[in-house]
Amino acid sequence: MKVGKRGVVILAALVVIGVVGVVLFQRYWYFIPGIVQELRDPVQPNREVTWEEGPAEPAVPADQRPPNIIVILADDLGFNDLSFGGGGVAGGAVPTPNIDSIANDGVVFANGYAGNATCAPSRAAIMTGRYATRFGFEFTPAPPQFAETIATFAGNGAVYFADREKDVPHVDEMSVPESEIYIPKMLKGQGYHTLMLGKWHLGGTDTTRPEKRGFDEALGFMPGASLFLPKDDPNVVNSVQDFDPIDRFLWANLPFAVQFNGGDRFEPSEYMTDYFSNEAVKAIRANRNRPFFMYLSYNAVHTPLQALKSDYDKLSEIEDHTLRTYAAMIMSLDRGVGRVLDELKAQGLDENTIVIFTSDNGGANYVGLPDINDPYRGWKATFFEGGIHVPFFMKWPGRVPAGKVVDHRAAHVDIFATAAAAVGASLPQDRIYDGMDLVKLADSTGGLGERPLFFRDGDYKTLLKGDWKLQVSARPEKTWLFNLAEDPAEQKNLADENPAMLAGMMAALEEIDATQAKPIWPALVEAPIMIDRPLGGAPRGPEDEYIYWAN
Repeated sequence: MKVGKRGVVILAALVVIGVVGVVLFQRYWYFIPGIVQELRDPVQPNREVTWEEGPAEPAVPADQRPPNIIVILADDLGFNDLSFGGGGVAGGAVPTPNIDSIANDGVVFANGYAGNATCAPSRAAIMTGRYATRFGFEFTPAPPQFAETIATFAGNGAVYFADREKDVPHVDEMSVPESEIYIPKMLKGQGYHTLMLGKWHLGGTDTTRPEKRGFDEALGFMPGASLFLPKDDPNVVNSVQDFDPIDRFLWANLPFAVQFNGGDRFEPSEYMTDYFSNEAVKAIRANRNRPFFMYLSYNAVHTPLQALKSDYDKLSEIEDHTLRTYAAMIMSLDRGVGRVLDELKAQGLDENTIVIFTSDNGGANYVGLPDINDPYRGWKATFFEGGIHVPFFMKWPGRVPAGKVVDHRAAHVDIFATAAAAVGASLPQDRIYDGMDLVKLADSTGGLGERPLFFRDGDYKTLLKGDWKLQVSARPEKTWLFNLAEDPAEQKNLADENPAMLAGMMAALEEIDATQAKPIWPALVEAPIMIDRPLGGAPRGPEDEYIYWAN
């Protein structure tokens, strides 16, 4: 069969288009989740959020009602990011007086621990009062392209398990089992109106979204992330971390969008941190005359790093662009917390409101900033103290002493038990709860006893018991044993020097590990994380200690 000149040209054009298509796909395949989401649910223009109005007049005065409860959760906040206690990002260049005031007016849990070293399992622990591994919520929900991006661009031996894809549900379906009871559901049974603002990351289907799991109203992004402003907005300053595969994926896929009560996605009216703060103020105002629970879950200071230009411009003394952007994000976070606290006072609610502030985990290595978790070693996604030892403050005027520092170990799993005790609700007896009442902990003089804390991420496991901390890693095969009372920064590994303590801790770890559930879905990637250096510097050397993070 003869092919004319026109046919040859068409055939050649199709070949070129095919080749170009393959090249573009190979180079930009990680853009797929964002494209699919935009086609499925395009982002609409901004719309006004109207919070449900409570009673026009209170049935009883505020100080005679059950306490309001507000949990403020930062995202990837470094232990050294707050000015409280003499710390602060950029050497204290950005004070955080509003967040610090929660500590000054309440209790500081000096040994506060996250539910996990990554965001979603920590959030699951907060919501349920139980280790997330008790019900198989072991890994952070993410599409396969996220894991593949890490494995492709991380280097240093990251591994992608393509054969496991068949066992991984859609990211929206990655959720806590419906048999688990969340804080808002428990509080609704006590007459509370329940509100959620910000990052959810616990499921995005019609049965797993926040308004389906106990929240009366929910404004945020499902399942887990968003930009702070559009990349090209004249009011934003961006810091792109070229060395970070997670940053590569986020910039390619994240929208600037929220949803309200399961509706269509739409653009917020302002910089995301300010937006959630101002909406929280509106929600407090609407609920001033009835008991409410608010879960204010900021995405600050998670990447992608984006700051308001007006905040960035105030920090000209910080020369490093990334640090300056990050510091400006801290500034907006503290400003937002201040607005919430001011509104509580304006409505006469501050004396009868429990406010808890913490972070979902420690600061991340992939922002490339070396000092954000000082004085601790490690980062987000590791069980070294830099990954799980987090700021943890609580105030409840008249019920917990102002300015008290409690050394007894506190944890995210305690928030559920604290809320239940504050409203007089009994914990269900059909399951194990891992938390304790933080109010009792604040009042205690040491008589509550020491409970262990357990962490697991695949074959990487950790136990804190008494003064001791055991970490066990299968990749690399290594064991760390630290005495935190003498060595809180985990500088001296005592595993070889103290075999008796090691054996006892190992037995205790194995006993707790045996009571946990299998992961609901498998990890698709395992990637190395250096303990003592952030991402962006020299490649891992033979002297560098590291762990493998599974997700």
